[in-house]
Amino acid sequence: MKSRESLIRLKRFQVDEKRRQVHQIETMIAEFARMADELDAQIAAEQERTGISDAAHYAYSTFAKAAMQRRDNLKASAEELRGQYDAAQDDLAEAVEELKRFELLDEREQEKAREAAASIEQAELDEVARRRRGFVIG
Repeated sequence: MKSRESLIRLKRFQVDEKRRQVHQIETMIAEFARMADELDAQIAAEQERTGISDAAHYAYSTFAKAAMQRRDNLKASAEELRGQYDAAQDDLAEAVEELKRFELLDEREQEKAREAAASIEQAELDEVARRRRGFVIG
């Protein structure tokens, strides 16, 4: 019984860890998206300031080019993280299912133990009642 409790605690820990991992990836994706949006705003401001919005133009701002590259890198990283996020979500779902299986098994065994204890108690009460009847009648 003790080992099952330890196993359930371990499974709960694993579920919590996977939830933290999913949340961490979500946070990183959101942060990358926010940073990309900021870079988009900086690029637009730089294009407005210089009056050149064509990246192929010879006088296009090097700052805007560098910001575009950083933005594209952030978007690519966010896309990679989405793949990791999907995998982490799958791992979390699997861990939750496994935890539920162990908890259900534990519940069933506890119920069996309660039923066995109730049966033993009832048998003891029946024996006491038989003895009393025998004592009164005899």
